[in-house]
Amino acid sequence: MASRYTQRRRDAGRRQALKRFERQSRLNRMASPGQYNFVLVLDHLKPRFNIGKIFRSAEAFGAEAVHLIGIDFFDPAPAMGSYKWVPAKFYETFDESYEDLCHRQYCIFMLEPGSPNLLTNTTLPDRCAFVFGHEEFGFSFEPAEYQRLSKISVPQLGKVQSLNVSVAASLVMYEYIRQHMDKNNQIDSPP
Repeated sequence: MASRYTQRRRDAGRRQALKRFERQSRLNRMASPGQYNFVLVLDHLKPRFNIGKIFRSAEAFGAEAVHLIGIDFFDPAPAMGSYKWVPAKFYETFDESYEDLCHRQYCIFMLEPGSPNLLTNTTLPDRCAFVFGHEEFGFSFEPAEYQRLSKISVPQLGKVQSLNVSVAASLVMYEYIRQHMDKNNQIDSPP
Protein backbone atom coordinates (compact mmCIF):
# COMPACT_ATOMS: atom_id res chain seq x y z
CA MET A 1 0.00 0.00 0.00
CA ALA A 2 1.40 3.39 -0.97
CA SER A 3 1.90 5.99 1.71
CA ARG A 4 -0.23 9.12 1.61
CA TYR A 5 2.85 11.11 0.60
CA THR A 6 3.50 8.79 -2.34
CA GLN A 7 -0.16 8.88 -3.36
CA ARG A 8 -0.21 12.71 -3.23
CA ARG A 9 2.90 12.84 -5.42
CA ARG A 10 1.30 10.47 -7.93
CA ASP A 11 -1.91 12.51 -7.97
CA ALA A 12 0.04 15.75 -8.43
CA GLY A 13 2.05 14.19 -11.28
CA ARG A 14 -1.16 13.04 -12.97
CA ARG A 15 -2.69 16.54 -12.67
CA GLN A 16 0.42 18.09 -14.19
CA ALA A 17 0.40 15.56 -17.03
CA LEU A 18 -3.28 16.29 -17.67
CA LYS A 19 -2.57 20.04 -17.87
CA ARG A 20 0.27 19.43 -20.35
CA PHE A 21 -2.01 17.19 -22.38
CA GLU A 22 -4.85 19.74 -22.51
CA ARG A 23 -2.50 22.57 -23.47
CA GLN A 24 -0.78 20.58 -26.22
CA SER A 25 -4.06 19.09 -27.49
CA ARG A 26 -5.14 22.57 -28.51
CA LEU A 27 -1.98 22.87 -30.60
CA ASN A 28 -2.40 19.34 -31.97
CA ARG A 29 -5.67 20.34 -33.63
CA MET A 30 -3.59 22.43 -36.06
CA ALA A 31 -1.07 19.65 -36.80
CA SER A 32 -0.52 18.72 -40.44
CA PRO A 33 0.02 15.16 -41.65
CA GLY A 34 3.64 14.13 -42.18
CA GLN A 35 5.02 13.45 -45.62
CA TYR A 36 4.46 9.68 -45.52
CA ASN A 37 1.20 7.71 -45.75
CA PHE A 38 1.60 5.58 -42.67
CA VAL A 39 -0.52 5.67 -39.54
CA LEU A 40 0.25 4.26 -36.10
CA VAL A 41 -2.69 2.76 -34.21
CA LEU A 42 -2.14 2.58 -30.45
CA ASP A 43 -4.67 0.23 -28.90
CA HIS A 44 -5.22 0.93 -25.19
CA LEU A 45 -1.55 1.66 -24.42
CA LYS A 46 -0.53 2.78 -20.94
CA PRO A 47 -0.64 6.59 -20.78
CA ARG A 48 2.59 7.25 -18.88
CA PHE A 49 5.67 7.09 -21.12
CA ASN A 50 5.41 5.13 -24.35
CA ILE A 51 2.74 7.13 -26.15
CA GLY A 52 4.75 10.34 -25.94
CA LYS A 53 7.87 8.54 -27.13
CA ILE A 54 5.95 7.10 -30.08
CA PHE A 55 4.78 10.60 -31.04
CA ARG A 56 8.40 11.76 -30.92
CA SER A 57 9.45 9.03 -33.36
CA ALA A 58 6.33 9.55 -35.51
CA GLU A 59 7.29 13.19 -35.99
CA ALA A 60 10.90 12.25 -36.79
CA PHE A 61 9.80 9.71 -39.44
CA GLY A 62 7.05 11.84 -41.04
CA ALA A 63 3.96 9.88 -39.96
CA GLU A 64 0.60 10.92 -41.34
CA ALA A 65 -1.15 10.48 -37.99
CA VAL A 66 -1.46 8.51 -34.78
CA HIS A 67 -4.77 6.85 -33.88
CA LEU A 68 -5.35 6.42 -30.15
CA ILE A 69 -7.86 3.71 -29.23
CA GLY A 70 -9.43 3.84 -25.77
CA ILE A 71 -6.91 6.44 -24.59
CA ASP A 72 -8.46 9.59 -23.19
CA PHE A 73 -5.19 11.29 -22.25
CA PHE A 74 -1.46 10.67 -21.98
CA ASP A 75 1.55 12.57 -20.69
CA PRO A 76 2.99 14.44 -23.68
CA ALA A 77 6.24 15.34 -21.86
CA PRO A 78 8.23 12.37 -23.32
CA ALA A 79 7.19 13.57 -26.81
CA MET A 80 9.49 16.58 -26.39
CA GLY A 81 6.98 18.80 -28.20
CA SER A 82 6.23 16.34 -31.03
CA TYR A 83 2.60 15.87 -30.00
CA LYS A 84 1.76 19.29 -31.40
CA TRP A 85 3.15 18.34 -34.84
CA VAL A 86 1.64 14.89 -35.51
CA PRO A 87 -2.15 14.71 -35.94
CA ALA A 88 -3.84 12.61 -33.26
CA LYS A 89 -7.20 10.96 -33.79
CA PHE A 90 -9.00 9.57 -30.75
CA TYR A 91 -11.37 6.60 -31.04
CA GLU A 92 -13.32 4.69 -28.43
CA THR A 93 -12.96 1.35 -30.21
CA PHE A 94 -10.67 -0.29 -32.72
CA ASP A 95 -13.67 -0.72 -35.07
CA GLU A 96 -13.84 3.04 -35.64
CA SER A 97 -10.17 3.34 -36.56
CA TYR A 98 -10.31 0.17 -38.69
CA GLU A 99 -13.31 1.44 -40.68
CA ASP A 100 -11.59 4.79 -41.28
CA LEU A 101 -8.41 3.09 -42.50
CA CYS A 102 -10.28 0.60 -44.72
CA HIS A 103 -12.34 3.42 -46.22
CA ARG A 104 -9.08 5.19 -47.12
CA GLN A 105 -7.66 1.93 -48.55
CA TYR A 106 -4.82 1.40 -46.06
CA CYS A 107 -3.11 -1.97 -45.64
CA ILE A 108 -3.35 -2.72 -41.93
CA PHE A 109 -0.64 -4.63 -40.09
CA MET A 110 -0.76 -5.68 -36.47
CA LEU A 111 2.49 -6.25 -34.63
CA GLU A 112 2.47 -9.62 -32.96
CA PRO A 113 5.60 -11.12 -31.43
CA GLY A 114 6.30 -14.57 -32.84
CA SER A 115 4.43 -14.06 -36.11
CA PRO A 116 6.29 -15.93 -38.88
CA ASN A 117 5.73 -12.94 -41.22
CA LEU A 118 8.76 -10.77 -40.52
CA LEU A 119 8.65 -7.02 -40.98
CA THR A 120 11.94 -7.10 -42.88
CA ASN A 121 10.57 -9.66 -45.38
CA THR A 122 7.32 -7.78 -45.95
CA THR A 123 6.90 -5.31 -48.78
CA LEU A 124 5.14 -2.36 -47.20
CA PRO A 125 2.77 -0.55 -49.58
CA ASP A 126 2.57 3.22 -49.66
CA ARG A 127 -0.56 3.37 -47.49
CA CYS A 128 0.10 1.41 -44.29
CA ALA A 129 -1.26 1.36 -40.77
CA PHE A 130 0.56 -0.39 -37.94
CA VAL A 131 -1.43 -1.54 -34.89
CA PHE A 132 0.27 -1.87 -31.50
CA GLY A 133 -1.46 -3.45 -28.51
CA HIS A 134 -1.26 -2.89 -24.78
CA GLU A 135 2.11 -3.86 -23.34
CA GLU A 136 0.61 -6.31 -20.87
CA PHE A 137 -2.85 -7.28 -22.15
CA GLY A 138 -2.38 -7.24 -25.92
CA PHE A 139 -5.18 -6.16 -28.25
CA SER A 140 -8.66 -5.04 -27.22
CA PHE A 141 -10.22 -6.82 -30.19
CA GLU A 142 -10.26 -10.29 -31.71
CA PRO A 143 -7.90 -10.12 -34.73
CA ALA A 144 -9.69 -12.97 -36.57
CA GLU A 145 -12.75 -10.72 -36.93
CA TYR A 146 -10.86 -8.28 -39.19
CA GLN A 147 -10.18 -9.65 -42.66
CA ARG A 148 -7.89 -6.84 -43.78
CA LEU A 149 -5.55 -7.23 -40.81
CA SER A 150 -2.17 -8.88 -41.48
CA LYS A 151 0.15 -10.05 -38.72
CA ILE A 152 3.84 -9.18 -38.78
CA SER A 153 6.65 -9.26 -36.25
CA VAL A 154 9.99 -7.56 -35.75
CA PRO A 155 12.77 -10.14 -36.09
CA GLN A 156 14.38 -10.89 -32.73
CA LEU A 157 17.11 -13.26 -31.61
CA GLY A 158 16.60 -13.27 -27.84
CA LYS A 159 14.48 -15.62 -25.78
CA VAL A 160 12.06 -12.95 -24.51
CA GLN A 161 10.60 -12.19 -27.99
CA SER A 162 9.24 -8.90 -26.72
CA LEU A 163 10.27 -5.31 -27.34
CA ASN A 164 9.16 -2.16 -25.61
CA VAL A 165 6.25 -0.83 -27.67
CA SER A 166 7.93 2.52 -28.40
CA VAL A 167 11.07 0.70 -29.60
CA ALA A 168 8.99 -1.63 -31.80
CA ALA A 169 7.11 1.35 -33.26
CA SER A 170 10.38 3.11 -34.08
CA LEU A 171 11.75 0.00 -35.82
CA VAL A 172 8.57 -0.34 -37.88
CA MET A 173 8.69 3.32 -38.92
CA TYR A 174 12.36 3.02 -39.84
CA GLU A 175 11.66 -0.02 -42.02
CA TYR A 176 8.79 1.80 -43.73
CA ILE A 177 11.07 4.78 -44.49
CA ARG A 178 13.89 2.47 -45.63
CA GLN A 179 11.57 0.81 -48.14
CA HIS A 180 10.23 4.13 -49.42
CA MET A 181 13.55 5.87 -50.02
CA ASP A 182 14.32 6.64 -53.63
CA LYS A 183 17.10 4.86 -55.54
CA ASN A 184 19.71 7.37 -54.34
CA ASN A 185 18.89 6.51 -50.70
CA GLN A 186 17.30 9.87 -50.24
CA ILE A 187 14.07 10.22 -48.32
CA ASP A 188 11.25 11.10 -50.70
CA SER A 189 10.72 14.83 -50.78
CA PRO A 190 7.41 16.19 -49.55
CA PRO A 191 4.70 16.66 -52.20
